Amino acid sequence: MSVQIDARGPRFSAAITTVVLAVALVTSNVWVAAFQAVVFAIGAIRGPQFTPYAIIFKKLIKPRLKSEATFEDVRPPQFAQSIGLGFALVAVIASVTGADGVFTVAVGFALAAAFLNSAFNFCLGCQVYLLLVRARVAK
Repeated sequence: MSVQIDARGPRFSAAITTVVLAVALVTSNVWVAAFQAVVFAIGAIRGPQFTPYAIIFKKLIKPRLKSEATFEDVRPPQFAQSIGLGFALVAVIASVTGADGVFTVAVGFALAAAFLNSAFNFCLGCQVYLLLVRARVAK
C-alpha cells in the first residue's frame, strides 16, 4: 500500500513553483533556481507532501477549501519532483559554468511542466511515471 496525498496539494505547489521559476527565468537568478532545486529535492527524496509549499497548503489553504479532498498515490508526483530536480540542477550547473542558454532552456522546461500542472491539472512528470510503469509491466 502506497502513501496517499491530497491531490489538490501538488497543484497548489505547482502554482508556487511556476511563479518561482518564472522569476528565475526573467531575472536569470541562479539563487532562485537553486532554491527551487532544494524544494524539488525535498519532494523527490521525502515526498511532495513535505515541501515548504505543501506545508503552506496544509496550514493555510486546505482548511479554507470547501470541496472534499480527493487522494492520489504519492509515487507519480514524487517522480515528477525528481524530474524537476534534474532540470533545476542542470540550470544551476549551467549558470555557474556560464552556459546561459542551457540555464534558460532548463528553467523553461521546468516552468512549462509546472504551469501545465497548475493551470490545467496535467502533471507531465506523473504521466511519464505512468508510462514507465506500463512499459515495465508490459515486458
